[in-house]
Amino acid sequence: MSTKKAYQQKIEAEVELAQAKLDELRAEAKSSAADVRIKYDNQIKELEQKIDATKDRLEELSEASDDAWEHLKDNVESTWDALSSAVKDTAAKLKAQFKD
Repeated sequence: MSTKKAYQQKIEAEVELAQAKLDELRAEAKSSAADVRIKYDNQIKELEQKIDATKDRLEELSEASDDAWEHLKDNVESTWDALSSAVKDTAAKLKAQFKD
């Protein structure tokens, strides 16, 4: 398996985990009070956009030649880092909200 393919599969797996976490956050928000739900609906929409952006970067990566994919790797990692950070931040905020 090529390095490009292995890297792509790794990021795809991480995106799937982020999607699962987003689904969990969405379910928690639905069961919360209306004011909390409204607040986190916006953050959940932002996370969905970040997931879509990461998937778009992965698509670009998969279409790139073996020589060009290394240049796209930084873009994918940057997009993934933003998504991962946003998911963790939103999850922490939502869990703190439920404790209050």
